[in-house]
Amino acid sequence: MADRKRLASLIKDRNAAQKHAWRAKIVLLSADGVGTNEIVRRTGKSKTCVWRWQERFMQEGFCGLLRDKTRPSRVPPLSKDVTERIIALTLQDPPVEATHWTGAMMAKAVGVSVSSVQRIWRAHGLQPHRVRQFKLSNDPNFVEKLRMSSDSTSIRQRTPSYCRSMRRAKFRRWTEPSPVCR
Repeated sequence: MADRKRLASLIKDRNAAQKHAWRAKIVLLSADGVGTNEIVRRTGKSKTCVWRWQERFMQEGFCGLLRDKTRPSRVPPLSKDVTERIIALTLQDPPVEATHWTGAMMAKAVGVSVSSVQRIWRAHGLQPHRVRQFKLSNDPNFVEKLRMSSDSTSIRQRTPSYCRSMRRAKFRRWTEPSPVCR
């Protein structure tokens, strides 16, 4: 009798989840002696669905209707070997002429998806794209240009900057363009 009131109030509750409402309706129709085919017709659910919720209510009661069974993941988890291999490769230089490992490059090398690589990197705090490396230029005038650019930036830091209206009026501090690398 108490279960019947709880089931009826669940059906009438406008804030209840719809899946809970139709499950309660299946149980109430079953308690009234309605046949399975008629319950299928009234609720729009399959026979196996009706049987499943009738059985669940008999085994677990009212609370059994309010929770869903957990299911295993569709995708099996990656093995520890794959995870360790990704971490080891990330700490090494990439095989091609690249500055760092990308997710796609690592995924192709190991044979997993890009999202799996990113998930492993995130879990272990690895950010190979943030490794800062200094590469020297092949330009023969590189040292000269580097000195000139550092000199010009030190001059500019000491000189005051002018507002836009003063620039329009041709009040410029520098008469020549700065000798920056081009």
